[in-house]
Amino acid sequence: MDEERLDTEKVIQINERIAVLLADLNFRYSTSSGPGGQHANRSATRATLLFDINAANLDEQTRERLLEKLSSRLDKNGILQISVQDSRSQLKNRETAVARFQSLLADALQIPKKRRKTRPSQSAITKRIAKKKKQSRIKKERSKKWSPDD
Repeated sequence: MDEERLDTEKVIQINERIAVLLADLNFRYSTSSGPGGQHANRSATRATLLFDINAANLDEQTRERLLEKLSSRLDKNGILQISVQDSRSQLKNRETAVARFQSLLADALQIPKKRRKTRPSQSAITKRIAKKKKQSRIKKERSKKWSPDD
């Protein structure tokens, strides 16, 4: 009984600012597809992680960023679902789902660097124009009409 309570108090660290309680995650188990015989038909080894972004204890800015970045992976209620059936073990599939969840949220919350405008150097511009003139000359020479007396 104590192990179950301690398990729900664990924290999943997403990045240096944000952590999610394991209690905020819900798991659903079902039978896996594919080969495996009687074991696969009878054992609920597929783990589906469910995370409600709207109900989670997140600040508004983080919640909006997750809703924007993960919009293609969310259902209409704002619930993120990650299904894993890689292993024949329910526990390993659950751990894999948590790891995927952690990396997915970390990637979504990463703020990209702002692009700084740059200009090509004067020598790069000169080289580009010289190359264009050379190519133009080559093409112009190809199109010269040949006279029969040459």
